[in-house]
Amino acid sequence: MSWLRNRLLVEKDLDKFRRLLWLGQCGTAVLLLLSLMLSGIAATAMTAVGATLMLAQFAMSRMIAHRSLSQIAEHKRLFSEAESSRLQIEQLFAMTDMLQSAENHEDVGAILQATSAHLLPQYRGALYIFNNSNDRLDLVRYWPHGDDCNPSPALVPGNCWALKRGKPHINDPHKGSLCCAHNNGEISTLELPMIARGKVHGLLMLAIDGTDGTARLQQIKRIARALADSVSLALANIRLQEKLRTQSLRDPLTGLYNRRYMEDALDRYLSLAERDGTPLSVLMIDLDQFKKLNDTYGHAKGDAVLRDVAAQMVGALRPADVVARFGGEELLVVLPNCGLEDARLKAEMLRSRIEGLGSVHNTTVTASFGVACVPETSTGLGDVVAMADAALYAAKQAGRNKVMLSARRLPGKDLPTPVARKAPRLAAG
Repeated sequence: MSWLRNRLLVEKDLDKFRRLLWLGQCGTAVLLLLSLMLSGIAATAMTAVGATLMLAQFAMSRMIAHRSLSQIAEHKRLFSEAESSRLQIEQLFAMTDMLQSAENHEDVGAILQATSAHLLPQYRGALYIFNNSNDRLDLVRYWPHGDDCNPSPALVPGNCWALKRGKPHINDPHKGSLCCAHNNGEISTLELPMIARGKVHGLLMLAIDGTDGTARLQQIKRIARALADSVSLALANIRLQEKLRTQSLRDPLTGLYNRRYMEDALDRYLSLAERDGTPLSVLMIDLDQFKKLNDTYGHAKGDAVLRDVAAQMVGALRPADVVARFGGEELLVVLPNCGLEDARLKAEMLRSRIEGLGSVHNTTVTASFGVACVPETSTGLGDVVAMADAALYAAKQAGRNKVMLSARRLPGKDLPTPVARKAPRLAAG
């Protein structure tokens, strides 16, 4: 508000000078009229006083003109600043509108880069996002691209003062200020933590060369904070969307895909297998005596066993294979481009790994497997799961901890379609 007070004081001074100038002009006019009416020494004195007043009025007019020009220049400067602020606000509103359409971190980085190129064209920038474990910040985007702009691909949160304090921090190695461990000691940087909904989602870094880095970074701190605030909200929304998407596709206990996703994936993979003429196998798995384990050691122990079994299976199979929790202690695996014999070998390998968990949990942990394959044992979606389930039941009847294969189809003939269970077994002996 100091600039406004100064403007008011200048305007009051100008008003005073204008009134004095008007009074001086009136006095000069009166003196000149009196000099015309008088004669002799009195007329000469009146004329001299009038001339003196005219000189004073001239000086005062010059001073008023100078101050008026200064005031006009100040008005132009303020208008230019207001126009610049208006354009910045428009850019920020446009960025916020674009961020509402961002679907991932790459989209957010692209929008941030485009906006920064307009608002802060002389500054380098980088966007870092926390990974899923929240123990590292990964570089998502940096600008401008060039040999002289090579930000670190990852940052450790414990080395960043901005993240430690939860406030913007300026690293200026030229001034000997406190710098983060990841600063290269050559350029000045402004780092802003992006906080939304009480959680830190990432870090915005802006950099500038030169020995006056601190002063220049202080000038853009307001714009930088506006950029960080807008981006942090977008990152929070993306993380929430990812969380909801994961909850809709994943089982919360084991982290495996749920039954709904498995059914869609199986339908899709079967269509691809039919088009390409490749086999597809399904493994139906049931943990042996799982109800007894729950009754003996409690559900916490049962949950731990389920999580470890899921981890063993995911770690042993291909990324393209779909491992899902079918229901209760039953799991199902979809193996695209895998024949019946290969599926049997994989099932034996999984059975052995699950059996090895017994030493970890100090109890017996085994599983029975049923294997079916399209086209070797089944015709398609209508019977492959049912036939794998029937083979699983046969493995249970044969003594558990076994792998059983569905019967192969006779050449040129289709086996009757078994009746699938309406609901999975929640506990099996």
